[in-house]
Amino acid sequence: MIQKVDRNKKRKKRHLRVRKKIVGTLECPRLNVFRSSKNIYAQLINDQNGTTVASASTLDPDFRKIGKSGGTVEAAEWVGETIAKRAIEKGFKKVVFDRGGYLYHGRVKALADGARKGGLDF
Repeated sequence: MIQKVDRNKKRKKRHLRVRKKIVGTLECPRLNVFRSSKNIYAQLINDQNGTTVASASTLDPDFRKIGKSGGTVEAAEWVGETIAKRAIEKGFKKVVFDRGGYLYHGRVKALADGARKGGLDF
């Protein structure tokens, strides 16, 4: 009997394994990444309070004005630069990167590079 591979189930398992070690604090929040086939999302999360400090995604009105697809590497880089700008406005320079169980490749890597280019340190 052949078992069907559920990629999202495996990703969630990897994410839980990584989340045991990564914790966002008030001084150093967690930069969480979620990607779907059409969009990419980033959040700065304070795990001590369970609150989202800042967020950016390809669904933002600013990105919609550009008129590009949200599922591209360029879009992910834009989201990284935007989350970095919003984090620095709120006073956060240092963050902990949480790739969400995804491979550090493609859009996830582009988001991280954009955040670094925007001024975040992780």
